[in-house]
Amino acid sequence: MALIKCENISIAYEGQTVVHDLSFQVGEDDYLCIVGENGSGKSTLVKSLLGLKAPAKGKIILGDGLSQNEIGYLPQQTDVQKDFPASVYEVVLSGRLNSRGLRPFYTAADKNNARENMDLLGIRELEKQCFRDLSGGQKQRVLLARALCATRKLLLLDEPVTGLDPIVTQEFYQLLRQINRDSEIAVVMVSHDIESTMEYASHILHLQETALFFGTAEEYRNSEIGKAFLGGEQRV
Repeated sequence: MALIKCENISIAYEGQTVVHDLSFQVGEDDYLCIVGENGSGKSTLVKSLLGLKAPAKGKIILGDGLSQNEIGYLPQQTDVQKDFPASVYEVVLSGRLNSRGLRPFYTAADKNNARENMDLLGIRELEKQCFRDLSGGQKQRVLLARALCATRKLLLLDEPVTGLDPIVTQEFYQLLRQINRDSEIAVVMVSHDIESTMEYASHILHLQETALFFGTAEEYRNSEIGKAFLGGEQRV
């Protein structure tokens, strides 16, 4: 069953159409990597998937009971995020805000969910530390745990390994694969790091205002666009 289906969507930004006639879908167990050059419409597409920017044309259909506020989102890192003056536990728990609704306080279930996700990502011993004092890799694990608190079905990540060293980057990718396989949560990731993500992705969407390619990672490796992109003739 498709969690997200985009049917011939076009998206405008500041009066210019930056994504046009785009169709693709994300299944329940998929690990989709969205690649493309700068300015290809990747960030604009992310905003539309989150419900922050309505398509000018076409439809985004959510399936299996998924709503846009139940998508676990890990945005690109900003200086504000890096200096956030809260404990690790508070940051992770804040992922439950959307599900809290009008209730003024977090429930025991909310708190248990936060601790379970900290355990899953190996950061439980950091729960009382201040977020801004952590290393880059630790911060990304905390923000991933926060995103997991918001969803049971789909993670959306925008350039999650920017600024991380190669070893930490590989550990992060392995965590995502584990979550995708063991927790059966679909992953949609925007990434410049196509060589590494090809090891883990099940599907590739190559975006350049529209879909230059959408299919399995294996099909992408064997396609003309994939061979050119992976071979270095085109760079992200």
